Amino acid sequence: MSGVFKDIARVYFIGIGGIGMSALARYFKARGFAVAGYDKTRTTLTDSLAELGIKITYSDQLDAIPEGFEQTDTLVVYTPAIPQQHDQLQFFSTGVHQIHKRAVVLGMITRDSKSLAVAGTHGKTTTSAILGHLLASCNMPVTAFLGGIAENYDSNYISKGEQITVVEADEFDRSFLQLSPTVACVTAMDADHLDIYGSAEELEKTFKEFAALVPDSKLVLHPKKLPLSGTTVGIEDGADYEAKNIRVEDGAYTFDLKTPRGELQALRFSLPGHHNLLNAITALGMAISIGTPTDCLPKALFDFKGVRRRFSFAYRGEDRVVIDDYAHHPTEINAVFQAVSEFYPQQKKLAVFQPHLYSRTRDFLAGFAQSLAQFDEVLLLDIYPARELPIEGVNSQALLDAIDHPKKRLVSKIDLPELIQKSPCEVILILGAGDIGVEVKNISRHLHEN
Repeated sequence: MSGVFKDIARVYFIGIGGIGMSALARYFKARGFAVAGYDKTRTTLTDSLAELGIKITYSDQLDAIPEGFEQTDTLVVYTPAIPQQHDQLQFFSTGVHQIHKRAVVLGMITRDSKSLAVAGTHGKTTTSAILGHLLASCNMPVTAFLGGIAENYDSNYISKGEQITVVEADEFDRSFLQLSPTVACVTAMDADHLDIYGSAEELEKTFKEFAALVPDSKLVLHPKKLPLSGTTVGIEDGADYEAKNIRVEDGAYTFDLKTPRGELQALRFSLPGHHNLLNAITALGMAISIGTPTDCLPKALFDFKGVRRRFSFAYRGEDRVVIDDYAHHPTEINAVFQAVSEFYPQQKKLAVFQPHLYSRTRDFLAGFAQSLAQFDEVLLLDIYPARELPIEGVNSQALLDAIDHPKKRLVSKIDLPELIQKSPCEVILILGAGDIGVEVKNISRHLHEN
């Protein structure tokens, strides 16, 4: 355990149910600290933390803070999603407690290890999950903090040792500038989080600041279009780590991987889509660059089962499948469409989309309309606001009007199972980063029963 926490006996999380926060809570609990936290809503994530003996309160009142956690030897960790007027956040911000954003604490933890940071506006969670899995499967001493639930571990946290850490380098709120990476990658730099950055140029500038934290030779890059220099990954394009001879066999990619140190042949990878194949090549490149034995990588890669809500098969019947995906940006929706078109070329495809954030819907309205219009049918839910207040004139009806498609409609969650049951489409895509994932069980149950 790093010396920076030597005077700490307890850790209290404000927003403990967040995917990144809950991984940190697991880390501190596993290292013997007393851990507790607040969250607004009870979820499967908070329930899994409670099973570890972590005390969780769903009241923001001061008297809900568990006994002892008000003392000055408590480290307080909070997420930027928590409003500044939150009673508990204000109480701990008086200057007598050590209080930090999640990103700062992550930076403290990783400082004394070989840190592998996965950055990019798309693909962070899948890439970091593949990387953590490759290292763990090859018996490397790794701790991985993931932004999603890795199916192989049923967790967002992998713990096999502390000499290497794998972290998602989150660009939201410029959090990734708190890290000190040994090796890093940038998967994409598409405009996003413009509510934070104001412009695509400012976002790109901040990514360049992140890239400057590591030497060029230790920066791994997705397609060559990125205005950065480093080690490249690609598909049939002459990159330093290049996938070649790609074919789809028995529902999985088979390919050869050219690396700066030789070639790995007949690798197999089960996640559909060229975006996922690039994520896998990136993870392989990062793993090889720190000396992971290459003889164990083929089996480890083939054994990777994916990340929940990243092209997850929620239902497979004789005549249709339901695929659940976190896609919440036009580029991500395009990537999902490419994947399903490659693996299900003849089948009709229905997209059910829940827009995430008013600001993102406003900023990328035309892009969303074009990406959704590719599907054979579109069902649109109301915008999931998350941390935002409504913006005048920005709503799902405006997005629906922009989609040039004869088969489109605005629907409510309660009607989804019946509408999907009646649709002639064989491939159903459930897309979005809000609470739409909760509806997937209802949809799957309805299809099973009918």
